Amino acid sequence: MRRKKIGSLMAATAALAMLAACSTDESLDDPTTPAAAEDSNDGAEPDDADDAVDAADDTADDTADDAEGEDAGGSDEWFDQAVYDTQYEQRSATFEGDASAPHLQYIDGEMTDTSEFATDEAMKVCFSNASISNPWRQTGWITMNEQLKSLQESGVISEMETRDAQDDDNTQIADIDYFIAEAGCDAFVISPNSTAALTPAVERACDTGMPVVVFDRGVETDCATTFIHPIGGYAWGIDTAEFLVENLEEGDKVVALRILPGVDVLEHRWAAAEKIFEENGIEAVDYFTGADPTEIKKIISDELARGDVQGVWMDAGDGAVAAIEAFEDAGADYPVMTGEDEMSFLRKWEETGLTGMAPVYSNFQWRTPLLALEKIAAGEEIPAEWVLPQEPITEAERGDFLTANEGMPDGHYAKFGGEDLPGYPQVWQDRVIP
Repeated sequence: MRRKKIGSLMAATAALAMLAACSTDESLDDPTTPAAAEDSNDGAEPDDADDAVDAADDTADDTADDAEGEDAGGSDEWFDQAVYDTQYEQRSATFEGDASAPHLQYIDGEMTDTSEFATDEAMKVCFSNASISNPWRQTGWITMNEQLKSLQESGVISEMETRDAQDDDNTQIADIDYFIAEAGCDAFVISPNSTAALTPAVERACDTGMPVVVFDRGVETDCATTFIHPIGGYAWGIDTAEFLVENLEEGDKVVALRILPGVDVLEHRWAAAEKIFEENGIEAVDYFTGADPTEIKKIISDELARGDVQGVWMDAGDGAVAAIEAFEDAGADYPVMTGEDEMSFLRKWEETGLTGMAPVYSNFQWRTPLLALEKIAAGEEIPAEWVLPQEPITEAERGDFLTANEGMPDGHYAKFGGEDLPGYPQVWQDRVIP
């Protein structure tokens, strides 16, 4: 089993961590099955569960202490030129596989032999999820559950026991240790809450000898059977900053709205964008917003009171509408702006006619872990690092995505990639979180 620290590229996919929420897998009919709840150890034997929590707390506290200094650093501390260069090139890479199924595409590279895991028996999957605390994660969770239903019907997966860590490292470590000790898992799927703190728990899952699929956010080990993610944060930062530079003049001012510090994929987005702004003479000021619409409006209003603002850059689109409304409230010209492929931004972008672009952190990746397990059960080779396409939505494409997602709620993401799944479109329109 491989065990080494692999640096920024493997760890470049931490995603948003905001409002706490919890979930259970509604596809499970057995009321005795442990699932996410206020006590994340429901269903475990009390003594064993307490031991797991105590061990998890100690592990998380130690790793959090090690990482604490990193969170306070500036963008230079998060910038890695080699990874930046890799992701710059990957933006124009040729992806293997059918373009009509981007959730199965990948960049050619090292493959993992999974023949040792081949089985004709339906697998019990244990999914440790960081959270469903924001619209992006909620959209993906809905899609994942629809993919699960399909694979249950085909006999690949018997059930998926899910625990939601509610954005808490200690909870997720305890969840993984419970899965290892008591849940009878045939395979693990893990979306880590944070990079360093979850690494030892992921390694313990690897030590069981069962297949381990890590997706969305990375950890500092390559022991997993596969690590699934879009290209990464640097690619997002490059796409967005280059778009703003192309549509602004040297000396123009950009307000950068950032969700929170210390999350690697978000830090990488800003590190790449800041580099490009500095190289092209764009004045950029950045603020952390917590994705709070009131705070976003205040920041924009205060900046407009100081002078003209020609551009707005966001490291996630949640709250983009609030930023635009601040310009409207001030009677100011609309900025050149980058948001995200959330429907609320796409609709406001079309309504206003502003110069915009929607970067994408491909939400369809929530399908890929379960489809990877289907391939693993068949003993097929899969990418060791499964890099998915990550293509922004341009103004020329916006209308097509609005039409394709007509009737979807504002919190839905246009590139969710679930159009061929059984519940489409009703499940996503209803937006009932499983």
